[in-house]
Amino acid sequence: MNVDDVVVTFTPGSLTVLNVVLGLIMFGIALDTAPADFRVVAKHPKPFVIAILAQLLLLPIATFLLTLVLPVAPSMALGMLLVACCPPGNISQVLTHRSGGNVALSVSLTAVGNLVYIVAMPLSITFWGSLHPTARTLLRTVELDPWRMLLEILLIVGLPFALGLLIRAKLPALTRRVQPVVKWFSLIALIGFIVAALVGNWSVFVQVLGIIVLVVTVHDAIALALGYGTAVLGGLGTRERKAMTFEVGIRNAGLGLGLVFLFFDGLGGMAIVAGWWGIWDIVAGLVVAGLWARHTKRRTGATTGDASVRASA
Repeated sequence: MNVDDVVVTFTPGSLTVLNVVLGLIMFGIALDTAPADFRVVAKHPKPFVIAILAQLLLLPIATFLLTLVLPVAPSMALGMLLVACCPPGNISQVLTHRSGGNVALSVSLTAVGNLVYIVAMPLSITFWGSLHPTARTLLRTVELDPWRMLLEILLIVGLPFALGLLIRAKLPALTRRVQPVVKWFSLIALIGFIVAALVGNWSVFVQVLGIIVLVVTVHDAIALALGYGTAVLGGLGTRERKAMTFEVGIRNAGLGLGLVFLFFDGLGGMAIVAGWWGIWDIVAGLVVAGLWARHTKRRTGATTGDASVRASA
């Protein structure tokens, strides 16, 4: 089977549900974003600069090189590049808290980073995809329009994010009640959608299971290592290193999956990479965060970080 010729199918109704779920995720991030989060970045820009360089430059470069080393089909290579160009996922804050990291920094990086990615993502995908020796052929066949992608991302990401910021500012009491519900409901719904996508196309997925597991495991490990490594080189503290690890290592693969159906006609290799990444990076992130928390507790005798660190960042 040539995975480049496989099309992962979804009904228009299913794609509408996916877009709604992705919008809810961004809405939930905005509800958890305070003006102070933006001021933290303005007052202490160093971690943000390091994170943006790692996400927009180092991760795509590492991914590009990885696609040349691993035995991946062109559509899988394009899927890896797509995931690498996605914004950070909001579960990074949960993992940062679980590991005892700087949650305030994680929230700030996710909030500001997602705004940057509204413009940067379509340009980044087009740039890296067009450079790839095999994936660029697929990119030409779909005639990817970065401006149309920008418009779609504005609708899926930008509009819900702006609406969430507005509601938080105008209705703080309502925000406190609904934010946890929106956050966890959207995350569970996304995981459910991805699982349904893989199960619904199981005959395709099972034929490439071995290489997909290898590719996504290695790719995700490199993303997490890049986050930690750049934080170390940047001279950040231990708690900030933990936040940076998950900000770079956890990508919004659900958004990537949505873009596969919107712009790449459900291209098999891309869809499977994005779908499996969406599940695996949560599993890997929970494992890393749990081990980190145990190590910290064993070394210091303290519990993991508390969400109240937002006020002290």
